[in-house]
Amino acid sequence: MASPSAGNSDVDADTEQNLISYEKLDRSSPDLWPEQIPGVSEFAANRSPLPSNSSPQKWTDELENDDIDLLQEFGSLTTSQLMEKVRGLQNLAYKLGLDEAREMTRGKFLNILQKQKRF
Repeated sequence: MASPSAGNSDVDADTEQNLISYEKLDRSSPDLWPEQIPGVSEFAANRSPLPSNSSPQKWTDELENDDIDLLQEFGSLTTSQLMEKVRGLQNLAYKLGLDEAREMTRGKFLNILQKQKRF
């Protein structure tokens, strides 16, 4: 008695032969194979990580250790944590603006912001 897989292999081979396509694709048509979007390759090259042997960028020369630590801290935050940090900074900036407005008003009432007259 023949195994069932032996009979199926002939059917599979015939099916596979029927699925083979001998069509040759002409890639010269710009409609079928459009050119790459202008600027994409340059963008991809700029966004790729820098090789490890490259020199550090110029802007990193001006950073102090505290600045680098702060950048690493921000880089390790999740999106929601970073948004919360930004909200906190916005609230702090708003409070500082209110404090400055109050002190400017106080200085105006105390006449300490007037120019001194020269005789």
